[in-house]
Amino acid sequence: MNEASDIYYRATAVAAPPRPALEGHVEAQVCVVGGGLAGLTAAYEAARLGRSVVLLEAETIGYGASGRNGGFVSPGFAESLEGITARLGLDRARELVGMSREAGDWVRGLATDLPGADPVPGWIKVVRYDDAEGTQRRAERWRRDFGRAVDYWPTERVREVLRTPVYYQALYDADAFHIHPLNYALGLAGLAEAAGARLFEHSLAEALSRAPAGWRIAAGRGTVEAQHVVLAGSAYMRRLYRRHSHAVLPVATHVVVSEPLGPLREATIRTDAAIGDTRRASDYYRVFADGRLMWGGGITTRRAVPWRLAGRMKARIAAVYPALRDVRIDFAWSGLMGYAVHRMPLIGEMEEGLWAATAFGGHGLSTSAMAGRLVAAAITEGDDRWRLFTPYTARWGGGTLGRAATQLVYWKLRLADRIEEARSRRGTGRREAPKAGYDA
Repeated sequence: MNEASDIYYRATAVAAPPRPALEGHVEAQVCVVGGGLAGLTAAYEAARLGRSVVLLEAETIGYGASGRNGGFVSPGFAESLEGITARLGLDRARELVGMSREAGDWVRGLATDLPGADPVPGWIKVVRYDDAEGTQRRAERWRRDFGRAVDYWPTERVREVLRTPVYYQALYDADAFHIHPLNYALGLAGLAEAAGARLFEHSLAEALSRAPAGWRIAAGRGTVEAQHVVLAGSAYMRRLYRRHSHAVLPVATHVVVSEPLGPLREATIRTDAAIGDTRRASDYYRVFADGRLMWGGGITTRRAVPWRLAGRMKARIAAVYPALRDVRIDFAWSGLMGYAVHRMPLIGEMEEGLWAATAFGGHGLSTSAMAGRLVAAAITEGDDRWRLFTPYTARWGGGTLGRAATQLVYWKLRLADRIEEARSRRGTGRREAPKAGYDA
């Protein structure tokens, strides 16, 4: 990973107190492994509901994907609504989407009062091929089946706001929003501590074993014994619990932040909303309050930061907005996400007292909040809504072969995207209904 100074969110983070490393033996009712958004949510909710909580973070709060992502908050999952409905039925799919929406509202409520989190409304999901009928159909489905007021934008409206011929139609969700994810994580950590949780940084969980009280975790120079353990370390947590580590594929994505756009802003991106496209290998971006453009995209199973990352991402920007080809890139970094092979999060009890809240790659921040809240409610109140996710079990991801297969699939989907866009430019249209859309 790049040094922290290369990450825009760290450069603009609010002040946060350092937390001590774990030393000696500590007992708690709940031990959370991972100081990202899911772990912090679980710790805060469990402490707020009266449980003694310890959280272990291997680096610093928000160090991993939670402090490196796009900051988008919207309902839905990485798996398409069609796929979820086909597997679970419409009623259960509605329940899952409802919980996702509820979690997004919860994040908005907290972020509004947390310093520097700065929620900004709006999400535009654009199509890079001419598909008016399909885009209208997806908007109608969100309204009819899931009660979500998503607006259809024709090509003319899209190109008034986003000054590029690359985009055609779009869906606009006024209730979705974006935040500064690291400041949100730091604020959430403070809320968890105020509720009574004890947070330890630089405390890598190295061993997990059964104990008289439930579970014991060895971390550096200390140990924690707890009745419940929540595994929320995503792709950064390897070899602690085999069933978890075998099921979560580490996948990297890349993000850059430019210099302030100045007059180029009016000539290119005339909105404060977040933007993402419907490609299988999508770009996602937004303009910050200081006028800088954040642009993310690309998927790879390689953990190393690509050579000349800023230049590669700059080429992606220029392919959509040629006017920005000479904009300077001031920050560039990679983030490691966790994916499950079924494209859904892993949420629930894996063994008695051992909980998973992980695999949020491609989901947006509402899913991490939903997972943390569900697990905390299950531990403290016996809430069993997490069982809606039991069809999406921790399946083996294939190890090294699985990562290679994932990379091959990504290349194949990227090629399919390019073919569809070329057809649209030639005016030949699409030959089949899209497999990805706003609900992907």
